[in-house]
Amino acid sequence: MNSIRNLICLSVISVFHFGSFAIDSQVALSQEAIKQPVFDSKTRLEWHATHLKMRDESPSAELKWQHIGPMQMSGRVTDIAKSLDGSFTFYVATASGGVWRTRNEGTDWEPIFDDAPSASTGAIAVDPDDTKTIWVGLGEANIFRSSMAGTGVYKSTDEGKNWRYMGLGETQHIARIVVHPNDSNIVYVAASGHEYTPNRERGVYKTTNGGITWDKVLYESDLAGAIDLVIDPSNPDTLYASMWHRIRRAWSDPLPGPGGGIYKTTDAGKSWTLLNKGLPPRETAGRTGIAISASKPNVLYALIDNHEVARKAKEGELDSYGRARQDVIKGAEVYRSDDHGETWSKVSKDDRTMQRLFSTYGWVFGQIRVDPNDENTTYIMGVPLLKSTDGGMTYKSLRYPGLHGDHHAMWIDPNNSNYIINGNDGGVNISYDAGVTWKNLENLPVVQFYNVAIDDEEPFNVYGSIQDNNSWYGPSNHRPGRSPKSEWKRIAGGEASHMAVDPEDPNTFYSESFYGSIMRTDRATGKTTRIKPEGDEEIPELRGQWLAPFTLSPHNSRIVYHGMQCVFRSLNRGNNWERISPDLTYNDPDKQGNISFATISTLSESPKKFGLLYVGTDDGRVHVTRDGGITWKQINEGIPKHTWVSRVVASQYDEGTVYLTLNGKRDNDFQVYVYRSTDYGASWEDISEGIPGGPVNVIREDPFSNQVLYVGTDLGVYVTTDAAETWSVLGSELPLTFVHDIAIHPGQKKMVIATHGRGMFTLDITDIDRELTEDK
Repeated sequence: MNSIRNLICLSVISVFHFGSFAIDSQVALSQEAIKQPVFDSKTRLEWHATHLKMRDESPSAELKWQHIGPMQMSGRVTDIAKSLDGSFTFYVATASGGVWRTRNEGTDWEPIFDDAPSASTGAIAVDPDDTKTIWVGLGEANIFRSSMAGTGVYKSTDEGKNWRYMGLGETQHIARIVVHPNDSNIVYVAASGHEYTPNRERGVYKTTNGGITWDKVLYESDLAGAIDLVIDPSNPDTLYASMWHRIRRAWSDPLPGPGGGIYKTTDAGKSWTLLNKGLPPRETAGRTGIAISASKPNVLYALIDNHEVARKAKEGELDSYGRARQDVIKGAEVYRSDDHGETWSKVSKDDRTMQRLFSTYGWVFGQIRVDPNDENTTYIMGVPLLKSTDGGMTYKSLRYPGLHGDHHAMWIDPNNSNYIINGNDGGVNISYDAGVTWKNLENLPVVQFYNVAIDDEEPFNVYGSIQDNNSWYGPSNHRPGRSPKSEWKRIAGGEASHMAVDPEDPNTFYSESFYGSIMRTDRATGKTTRIKPEGDEEIPELRGQWLAPFTLSPHNSRIVYHGMQCVFRSLNRGNNWERISPDLTYNDPDKQGNISFATISTLSESPKKFGLLYVGTDDGRVHVTRDGGITWKQINEGIPKHTWVSRVVASQYDEGTVYLTLNGKRDNDFQVYVYRSTDYGASWEDISEGIPGGPVNVIREDPFSNQVLYVGTDLGVYVTTDAAETWSVLGSELPLTFVHDIAIHPGQKKMVIATHGRGMFTLDITDIDRELTEDK
């Protein structure tokens, strides 16, 4: 330890002392010159149009992105739509991979809305009178850590060849679209509203002129949105809507609050009546799904996430994420009405099957369906898929090889109840026998990667963690449809895992589970050792982000840095740890909830100098140490306050240069935040001019030129070849997608991006500098 610290050049600054560490508290007091946030959909739509123009005029258009998979699994499906024309065509909406169509029941898929302003889709509907007309609502209504905001409702009248924006952009998240069965001009939309901030653009909307204008026909408050909507097939003037206190914060999952409940209209939305007789109190009722029986429309079902306390948690009891349980709520309950919703009775049992259905996250699920030909057969979606044939009194799990555990969407053929299409976190499954067996359509390419790491094999491998589908790796030259699917393989690590391969010993592999549970695997033996650091007397309880960052030192790969709310360093591959910082977050007690927050979100050690380390946090603090952690300086001057630091990258070319990106999504802020400092973070320069929209997820330097930078946003990848004087869209044939991470292999001159919704892509960057410079 002393020998390493002797390598560190100490710098003298004014400090406060925290234990054996020191930290500079100086921050900027004036925010006048700091870039202001962007909240509105109008600006986002303008950014989207600019992005498409830049893409079409890109000087690097001859460079083509190559999709490399994987294809062993898919990603989250949020809705399914199918006409009754007897064809094999149906449509799926995905959480972050856009809208897809199959004409042969899943043998092949084609994306039909790749140029949408957002790849996040919440709802889709086919006009029952005109099967060429499709309605799509952008913005997933399920609340996930990776759910993204949309920009309203869109309509196609030619099966998805062309799309028209129909408004409602400020709603951001659409839960359901219902088209009138006899009048195509009448459409209802269940709008959930902003996920993180209050807004008035939420509730139930109606158009009577095909979407030209909309009326808000049901509204409770700027915190309550519509999460489900069904229409009475025997009387289309009667609809039932589920309202939900739908708001969360970065540190808290959504909780029941004022408002919410099931409403009914019998006059096509002119007036609504609250139906609550027999249902749980509105103050404790969470997300509620509703379903109406097509064969007996007097029968309705409600699937309610009931937050009434069932029992106190036992001492030491943990939830499914390893967090200490608080009160144990009742969770999933099914209620039935036989009188058009006037009265309700709880029909489901308080057994282990129901109690486990929502686990600890009922706001993610809440879908229920009734067999259109049997009012006593219902399906409820959670973890796993459940079926009842006795009116909801008992439920049986439906499990089958290839059927994912987390379920979000279902379509049942009204002409054949045995034919079911199910959407889940693994994609799409089809049953022809009412759920006894399932066909797995794993070829829908909407995989949701969080990150990417690479190794030095030839060709190099790519590694990444996938939302609800664990960690995988595969060859960078994989070609879906031509290469064996088995080239992609599982590897140690969970769905939330940074990864690293030791460049000196490729058999040593680092990964993690959620909230900082880092592990090391010997790939030669297959042995995995958990190496998560522990707290000490000063900081006994550690907080780790969902994707807690760690990195191997570029100076010695045996040295590992790991970020919780403080920084740990190991000199022996994680066998032992030393805490080298105090808590580097604001740790605001008012921002501590049931989600781990006030944690380190990114860290980077300078390749130019050992012990020069930068750290960014989810609550917006940025620090630097130039002496291996002995002293720390806060370097927030000139950047927005309290905005999630998505990436900090120390330059490989200049010791004092560092790059910073911020992501304002959790404050409903879509501004572009990209900064550069050439004085170790003492001052920051905004270098985002020319990038049309955020949020920004990642920035990387080019390994061959200090003039070239790459930025990944929720729209795509941008490049500058003149040190951020100008920016352009990088390459062609990349769908509009959420680019969460970028890695570059200098030896093989390839870039790989991890997208959250379309898998991984590679790009040959051999001639990128020459091509872009020539066209400037």
